[in-house]
Amino acid sequence: MDAAHGAPVPGAAVRLVGFPPESLLQGPGASAPRPSFDAVNVNTTPLQDPSDRQADDIGSIDALMTGFARHDYVCDRRLATVAFLSLRMHRPLLLEGEAGVGKTELAKTLSALLGAPLIRLQCYEGLDISQAAYEWNVSRQLLEIRLAEAAGPVDAPRIARDLYRRDMLIERPLLQALSAERAPVLLIDELDRADEPFEAFLLEMLGENQITVPELGTLRAVHPPHVIITSNRTRELRDALKRRCLYHWLDYPDAEREFEIVRRRVPGAAAELSRQAVAFVQAVRAMGLFKPPGVAETIDWMRALQALDTVALDRKRVGETLGVLLKHQEDIERVSGEEMPGAGLAS
Repeated sequence: MDAAHGAPVPGAAVRLVGFPPESLLQGPGASAPRPSFDAVNVNTTPLQDPSDRQADDIGSIDALMTGFARHDYVCDRRLATVAFLSLRMHRPLLLEGEAGVGKTELAKTLSALLGAPLIRLQCYEGLDISQAAYEWNVSRQLLEIRLAEAAGPVDAPRIARDLYRRDMLIERPLLQALSAERAPVLLIDELDRADEPFEAFLLEMLGENQITVPELGTLRAVHPPHVIITSNRTRELRDALKRRCLYHWLDYPDAEREFEIVRRRVPGAAAELSRQAVAFVQAVRAMGLFKPPGVAETIDWMRALQALDTVALDRKRVGETLGVLLKHQEDIERVSGEEMPGAGLAS
């Protein structure tokens, strides 16, 4: 259901419990009453000022960069600027880029910096509303019906209303983010892996910080979450979603910034070995491989080299550890062959 427009979204699997069978509420032939939504307890509290205290404490782009660095997240000024604007304007931030360049890590770092809870929705093919936002507690609804039957004469209108109370909802990550007592960081990770109809459901939440439940009403956030959306761009996201977000393309870092990242993430590694490893990775990325290594792979590789007590890179050690850096056999064969980069590597 496209909650913002009240129209069904093709292909979206929305598992909502229907009204109880007639035989459970009244005698045969009687029609089950529709619940009166006026009697349902819906959170209609007006939105507070979207700028919460923790976000306001970050008074400038430089302060945000300093905070990121304090949590060992190294970024350039362009990324820090769009992240700062996302906090100040309270707009979702859409990060696109290759896998392993630090998109997910930014959300984790922002959560640590703000001291805010991190709520993560990992997207995948077939993800629907019942897994992402909410679903009705079916077993509890059936129990309520049976208890009402056992108690004597059935008050059908009251039961119909009670079956769709707010506390009958099982909260999934999106609704958890709207219901939080303080503004959380909501990470919607790898949205490009979800089906296109799921994007339509997100529009209401991203644009208005609310979710409409047909049987219940509109649930609005008192403390709107800080939303980070990531995409590896395996497919193009719709313009309607992009318009509701600030956007940044996160590319592979240059050698100097990648060296700084490695220095912070693998603090025990020798500086010269780190520079050799970063130079090698930068050269490998320029080879046009099927899946170039990301920064996450560089960090893993450095930790592997450190675990093997490596003092300096040579072709033998590189060949032995390429499975840490590269994840496709064709890429490994190409890099370990005659095209192995790094003229300075010892044999």
